[in-house]
Amino acid sequence: MEIVLLGTGAADGWPSPFCRCDSCRDAAARGQIRGQTAALVDDVLLLDFGPEAPRAAVRLGRTLADVRHILLTHAHPDHLGPQALLFRSWIDTGHELEVIGPAAALDACRPWVGPDDPVRFRPVRAGDHLSAGPYDVTVLPARHRVFHDGDTVLYDLTSPDGARILWACDTGPWPASWFDAVRDAAYDAVFLEETFGDRSELSDQHLGLPEFAGLLTGLRDAAAVTAATDVVAVHLGHHNPPIDELERRLRAHGARPGRDGEVLYAGEPPRPAAHRTLVLGGVRSGKSRHAEHLLAAHPAVTYVATGGTRPGDTEWAHRVTLHRERRPASWTTLETDDVATALATATQPLLVECLGTWLTARLDAHNIWEGADLAPVHADIDALVAAWRACEVPVIAVSNEVGSGVVPASASGRLFRDLLGTVNSRVAAASESVVSIVAGIPVRLR
Repeated sequence: MEIVLLGTGAADGWPSPFCRCDSCRDAAARGQIRGQTAALVDDVLLLDFGPEAPRAAVRLGRTLADVRHILLTHAHPDHLGPQALLFRSWIDTGHELEVIGPAAALDACRPWVGPDDPVRFRPVRAGDHLSAGPYDVTVLPARHRVFHDGDTVLYDLTSPDGARILWACDTGPWPASWFDAVRDAAYDAVFLEETFGDRSELSDQHLGLPEFAGLLTGLRDAAAVTAATDVVAVHLGHHNPPIDELERRLRAHGARPGRDGEVLYAGEPPRPAAHRTLVLGGVRSGKSRHAEHLLAAHPAVTYVATGGTRPGDTEWAHRVTLHRERRPASWTTLETDDVATALATATQPLLVECLGTWLTARLDAHNIWEGADLAPVHADIDALVAAWRACEVPVIAVSNEVGSGVVPASASGRLFRDLLGTVNSRVAAASESVVSIVAGIPVRLR
């Protein structure tokens, strides 16, 4: 099951267009603009459908022409933009659209549908079980309301291949009895709203961070969430802390924030197409963080750490710790300087960090600092570039740009600079994308 997050923000998005708080300033500075929460499943089913969702799909290169089913959680306007049903009627899609949701949400849609439009409405309430084409749907209660209790629902969705997700947006904390409906579900992915950060006084019909953690604990106790479940926080708003702090706090609960445009797979994902990207930059330029963000949409990534450990070097250990804490829990780490083998055997996307430490390890291995022949090092570079070119999964390599500064004072420094320039040039030539990070700003070179 492929899930495209068309939006991951609260009703007013994040950053809010009317706010100057630190959280909104941070989000804006990062260019992380979150629109109203909605998702597209396998190009044929929509989970919620606010007014920003159609244009978000177009910006992400998706079409809604094949959508057969819309599952609405409730009638609040950030989850329901019924005017799009009128726009759809102007196009002959060639198939019927089924709109599923609470009666109040469907009533808001009816004025926008003509008598001959190929649209069918199907009212549901908590406890219902139904089919939406090949998908099995269980309707769950939500502690949220538009006009009265019971007019908001959540969805338990199972695809034809058995992948299963929970769409839990919007809701406040669940009473204990509600967890029985999801017991032993072992979801592949859970999309759980987290609107109010530490503003627990607002978290009656929504979740803040403490309430998010509590509901997640209940789902784990019911075996609805397991160690294999991808828990994604959505419906994020500016009451949350800035993104670094939010990521850290969600990670402590085995969760992560969703991002607009992110593509996830529940169940067995298709093998991603190969694509090679080189990210260059100076010290503390932000190149590592940018590389990590480029792979954020993939459910699993192998982080190839070429620097290894350095016993007794506390500064290096601190750097390693910061990097590990920043990476998603679903990533695995491989510490090796045999990058060619890692590339040749990869079955999931790779992030190689970095080519500078890889080169240092190869120079050490061949005793180059003691005047040995450079031929083995050039052979290692040849093997690296060949494996890079032949790699069958997406791969990103991070490398230092060391050729733009002062000429090193030592012969060994000049040798390293020259060789790393060769490595960077050859890897860049074999890449589809090359990005240079300057003062935290990515500049696309190819």
